[in-house]
Formats: sequence, C-alpha cells, structure tokens
Amino acid sequence: MNTQFQFGQINLTLHRWPLNQPNHSLQAWDAADELLLDAAHSAIADLAATGTGRPHLLLINDSFGALSCGLADWPQTSSTDSYLSRQAVAYNRSANGLNSGQFTSIDSLAALPDDIDIVLLKLPNNHSYLRFILSQLASVVRPGTVVLAAAKAKDINRNVLDIFAKQLGPAEASLSVKKCRLIRCQPEPGKLQPQFPLQWPLEDTDFTVINHANVFAREKLDLGARFFLQHLPQGTAGQRVIDLGCGNGVLGLMLLADEPDSKLVFTDESFMAVASAKATIELNLPQCLGQSEFVVDDCLASQQDQSADQIICNPPFHQQHTVTTHIASQMFAEAKRVLKQGGRLRIVANRHLNYQQQLQRLFGHCQQLAANPKFVILEAIKRS
Repeated sequence: MNTQFQFGQINLTLHRWPLNQPNHSLQAWDAADELLLDAAHSAIADLAATGTGRPHLLLINDSFGALSCGLADWPQTSSTDSYLSRQAVAYNRSANGLNSGQFTSIDSLAALPDDIDIVLLKLPNNHSYLRFILSQLASVVRPGTVVLAAAKAKDINRNVLDIFAKQLGPAEASLSVKKCRLIRCQPEPGKLQPQFPLQWPLEDTDFTVINHANVFAREKLDLGARFFLQHLPQGTAGQRVIDLGCGNGVLGLMLLADEPDSKLVFTDESFMAVASAKATIELNLPQCLGQSEFVVDDCLASQQDQSADQIICNPPFHQQHTVTTHIASQMFAEAKRVLKQGGRLRIVANRHLNYQQQLQRLFGHCQQLAANPKFVILEAIKRS
C-alpha cells in the first residue's frame, strides 16, 4: 500500500483506516484531495494579499486526513459523519507530528462555526447528504467565503451544480484532472433550504422511521432490511442484542416491538445513523429507551468480550466511494469476539457476496436460514 503522499511542498505519511486494509492497492488520498489542496493554497495566498488574517478553514468529509494534514499550518475545523474518518484524521495528524492546537473535529450534526473563510468539501455520493451539508453552509457562509468542492469527474454533473445553485449559489466545475473535477461556488444569501431529518411510515406497521440525510434507505425500507424483518431472531426476551450497522434502527425497532424485554444496542460508524436510530426509538417505543444503548463506534471496538447474546447485521460492502468487503469481515471477527458462548450472529447479505464461506471459516459452521433471488439470511453460532 502506498502511504507516502507527495504533492508540491507537501510530504506526508498517510494511512487508510482501519489500518489492516486487505486491499493493498488502496491509498489514503486521491486526485480530488490534490485539487482541493492546490485550490486552497491559492485561496490562502489571495486572502493574504488582501491583508486578511490567518484564514479559518472548514474541511468537510476529509476521508483520511489528507486535507487536514496538508493544511495543518492553518486553523481548521473538520466535519464528518464517519467515525472511521475521524479516527483516520486523528491518527494521521499524530503520526505526522502535527500540532492539534488549532484543529477542531466535529460530527456531521454539530453546528458549523460562523467564522469560516475557506470551505473544502469532498463531495458525498449521497445527494441527500449533499443537500444537508449545503443547508448547513448556507447558515454560516458570507458572500466572500471561498467554497470549493471536488470529486471524481463522473460524480459531478449538471444535477450536482443545480443543487449548489439552488441552495448556496452559482457553481462552476473545472475540466477533469486525473479523472476528478473541482467546483467553485459563490455563496448567495436567502436560498430556500430543505428540511432534515426525513420521516416516513414503516409499511404494515403503525411506526414512523426517522432518517437523517446520510443514512441508507432515506425514504423507504430497503430490500435487504425488508427481507431481514421476516427472519429476525425470536425469543430474545432478557437477552442483550446488538444491531450492528444499525442505520435508522428499523431492525432493532421491530425486534423490540416483538420482544420488549430485550436489551438492544444500536451501533454504527455514522453519527447520523445512530442519531436516526435513537430518534426512531424515542418516537415509536419511548418505553424501551431504558433498555436501549446508542453507540457510535468502529464496528464493535467498545464492546466487551462475550457480552452479547445475539448480533444482527446488514453489513455494508463499500467504504465511502470504494467497493470493499473488509468492513464486513471486521464486523464478523468482532462479532465472534463479543458474542457469548452459544451466541448467534445473524445477517442478511446479497447472494453474490461470499459471506457464507467466510463465516464458515471463522465460526466453524454457517447455516443458511432463508433465501430469495437477491438475498440470503445466514446464521453462525459461537461454539467452544
């Protein structure tokens, strides 16, 4: 894996997170980071020429710290919805010996500072999340604030530029450089903003699901979760059950509805996901809050060994823009550690993903409980 990032005068060692990446062709930066760093240095020079003091930078969706480390000489606030990204930024800043005195990290739902001079945004591929970010920015930027965004060229189209124009101000995209493009936006006050989070009725129930902007299945139940709801564990009263990668909490919600004496842990690496799960339980089953925990975490890192009776999981097969199964692999290994003897891991997965063999190797066995043309329900039991 290439960890040496050299760009102009920047020379850093950067690691992806988590550190034990099985795909050694991946690295912790891309051409979009380089475009933003180059544009940021130009903007900083322009502000210096006007006699402006040290600019305050706002970094949004800095995946692994390339932006934060590359601009460490200037005060900065880093906003992310990803706990993994927050860990990566902190790790890489420390590994490169960078001073943390002028660095602040906030989560995606925290209020943005109102003294920002330059905004650097790695575009999310979730347009609902993009709209949320722009609505946040609209409340704090000034007409003179420099707003820069970058992504792969294929992800920057007329629709994306229209979203900027409607919510923040006119936007232009550069030509492609290393298959990435840079957006420059001129903020204008008074734009109409969408409202978040979203709420939608859960079909065939009296429940309402609450979805923050960056949570999967924003306006309806996704197909994998719909299939999983037909095959949730039974008889969990009194048991400690972890909804791993909980998203909006719909799986744990229905399990609590069926077994109100269960103890549920809702955990996800997305700050918005955990907030959505908590809001969903608060709205629909407030009487179950006392036996529910809501944890932002790197898989199950904060959970003690042999502390759970059952774990349910709809594992992801991507990390940001990268398709990968290493997060699911980490989830399975952590699940085995956290489960009690005789504890069960039950997952839903796309049929084309070879999770059954992986669970077979890890647990010594794996049973297919159900299947349809697209998904399978798998269960592994932790045995001595």
